Formats: sequence, C-alpha cells, structure tokens
Amino acid sequence: MNLDIKTNPEALKAYQDYERSTNLRHLDIGCWLIMTLMPAGAILDYFVYPRKAPFFLVLRLICAACGAVVWLLLRTSIREKFDRLLCMIVGLTPAFFMCWMIYAAEGAASTYYAGLNLVLLGVSFIVRWSVDLSLAISLSVIGMYLGACFLQGSIASAPIGLWVNNLYFLVVTAVFVVISGWVQRSLRVREFILNYQLDQNKRELETTNSKLAEQNEALNHANREIKAAEMQLVQAEKMSSLGRFSAGLMHDILNPLNYSKTGLFALRKKSRNLPPELQPEFDTILTDIKDGFDRVQEIVQGLRNFTHPGKQAAEAIPLGEIFKDARRFVSGSLKDDNISLELDVPTELKVWIGRNDFSVVLINILENSIDALETKTFAPGETPAIAIVGRGVRDRTLITIRDNGPGIKPELIAKIFDPFFTTKDVGKGTGLGLSICFGIIRSYGGIISVNSELGKFCEFTLDLPANEAVAQPQP
Repeated sequence: MNLDIKTNPEALKAYQDYERSTNLRHLDIGCWLIMTLMPAGAILDYFVYPRKAPFFLVLRLICAACGAVVWLLLRTSIREKFDRLLCMIVGLTPAFFMCWMIYAAEGAASTYYAGLNLVLLGVSFIVRWSVDLSLAISLSVIGMYLGACFLQGSIASAPIGLWVNNLYFLVVTAVFVVISGWVQRSLRVREFILNYQLDQNKRELETTNSKLAEQNEALNHANREIKAAEMQLVQAEKMSSLGRFSAGLMHDILNPLNYSKTGLFALRKKSRNLPPELQPEFDTILTDIKDGFDRVQEIVQGLRNFTHPGKQAAEAIPLGEIFKDARRFVSGSLKDDNISLELDVPTELKVWIGRNDFSVVLINILENSIDALETKTFAPGETPAIAIVGRGVRDRTLITIRDNGPGIKPELIAKIFDPFFTTKDVGKGTGLGLSICFGIIRSYGGIISVNSELGKFCEFTLDLPANEAVAQPQP
C-alpha cells in the first residue's frame, strides 16, 4: 500500500502529531545541552580570551538561563502551539551569544566562528528541524555572524582570505544542515508510513478477527439450533412410533382384559353358591382381581392420554386418599423388599388433577424407587426407605418423593423423561413410565423435576396447582 500523507488528512494529522511529540522530546535535550555546554565553554574563554573571560561567562550564563526558560515553557501548554518557534529559539540562542562574543573579541579574526559550526551541527542533530527551519536558522546564523563582524568594524580590515575561509565553512555547514534536514525528514516520513501502515494492518486484522469470532459464535449458535431441531425431529419420530405402537398395544390389552372382566362377573355370580365360611375370603380375592383389572385399564388410559395429549378432566383431590390407594398397589413390593414408606402429607392438602392420571404418576415413581432400592447394597444399620412429603405454597402443592437408593448418574438426569429411555435391564422396563408421568403432570399445569446424588438418594418433586384457577397446561 502506497500511502501519501499529503493527500490523506488522517495520516497527515497523525504524522504532525508524531513529529510534534518527537520534537518536544528532543527540544528537552537541546535545552539541557545549552544549559550545560555553554557555561562549560568558560574554560575555553579563560585560555583564549583571558581578559574577556568574566564578561563572556556572564553571556554564557545568560544563554544558559534562556535555555532554562525554554525548558520551563516546554512544561506548559505553550509547547503545543509554538513548537516550531521553540525549535528556532533553541537553535538561534547559542548562536546569538556566540556572535556577541565574536563581536566583543576580534570580529572576523576570532576563531569562535567555529563555535557557530558546532551550534548548527550539534543542534540540527539533536533537534528534528524540517527543511524550511534548517534553511531559516542557517541563514539567520550566517546573517548574525556578518552583522557581528560589521558592527565590530573588522569587515574592511580583515584579510579577504580569512573572510573566504570563515564564510566557506559556515556555508558548507549550512548546506550540510539543510540537506541533513531533508534526508532526515524523508527517513522520518518513510518510518512513519511503515509504522502507520503496520498499525492500520493490525487494526484491520483485529477487526477481521473480531468479525471471525462473531461469525464463529453465530455458526456455533446455528449448529446448536440444528442439533436442537434434530433432537426435536427425533423426538417427534419417537412420538409417532409410540402412537402407532400404543394403538396396537391398547387394542391387544383391552380385548383380553374385557374377556377377563366378563369372566370375573360370571365368577362373582357363581360365588353365591359357596359355603358361607368361604364367602368372605372369596369376595376379597375377587375384589383384588377387579382392582388389578381396573389398574390395567388405568395404565392403558394413561398411555392413551400420553399419545393423545389434551386437557384431562380434573378435580380437587385430597392427597391422603390418593396416597392410600397408591400404597395399596405397591404394598406387596414394599413387604417383599422390606422397604419402609413414610408419608408426611397434611390431610387437608389437595391437588387439581385427574384422579386416575395422578395415580399413574405416583405408582410409576414409587415402582421406580422400589426397583432402584432393590439394586443397592446398604451399609449395616441402614435400611431402604421411601419418604413422601407434601406441603402447600400459596396456590400450589409441592410433593417430594425421595428414596435412599443408588441415585442417578448426572449425565443421565436430562434423559430420564425421554420416551423409551431406561436404565433397567432388557425385559424389565420399556422406558415409557417417566415419560408418561412427564406428559401427565405438564398437561395439568404442573412441573416434575428430579434431584439426585449418586450413591445417596433420588428425589422427584411434583409442583401441581391446588385449584382450577392456576391450572394452566405447560408447553
């Protein structure tokens, strides 16, 4: 990239600021040289012009004081507006006092003209003069030298060879200073252009990297959305398969179930012919069989509700009655595995939900807890237990079902409500229980969640409406 700072306002301003800041730093050095080298020249005065040494010392100290004044001005805001003027002052101040000493000594015959060469060369190396400043200061120094010689009266009396010698060296030095200023400025411009281009490229690279980072984030976001959509498609496909599977399953179950219920009805009629002492026991058995048939019908109905979602008939159900029925259904498993079931539910606590649906949820969760407790080896003194706690929170009812079983692995927590997902051995679970529970609870405006610590406990929380007013189905 070929950058022309004259046609680029932004680059030109940046270059001017760069030059100004650099010049101000170098002017500091120039001031210190004036304040130190000019008084140090008193040693030369002592050997070359011993009689005028005291007067020259005064001049040198005044020159050093002028350098100190400029140094102080560089500490103020004046330096920003008058930096070029301060450059000229730093260059011309020592030259002016050198010309004064030439005037006070021998004029054109004084060897102090060489000091003017040193001033021009030294200050031009320290202070970064531009070409116009170099030319102006060089011509001013030559003019001051000629003026000192003219006022001293030595122009007419000095040999022509001496004039030629002194002016030649002053002019050559001035040429060197001007050319050096031009070369140095060209180098500075080139250096600035390279740095400016480097900074621009760096900013462009940072902008590009920032855009790439934004694009990467957008791409990652899109990938996450694609994965989420893919999971939803898989879920939809599972649900479709579940619907087809459930339709056939319900037909296959309900047909033999109806035959069995018909046989049960006939059997109950025949039981009237039994001896009176056998009648109570036989009636209890028939009642249990009927309850089992009703339970199968409830499960099938729950599966139908899951595959055909919609708002179910709900009512305000006392929790005490529901838990009593649920406990009766799992009592055999509790006794077989020596599992204690503790209930801490106020008798007046109610939930707004379908009775049969809620029974399906409770029994599913309890059976899962019982199955999990069977797989855990308990330490001495520890027994398997399930605790159910209910409490009311404003218009909501919170129910926690907690067991001290093996818990659930953290990576599986997010999957347990998915259809067909199960951690049980083949043949011991279809993976539909918790998925059905999830659909039922959500359809009544409730929330089901799980908390678990591996090896210690698993706790399901049911957050359900306590009345119809707050029963809004969850998406």
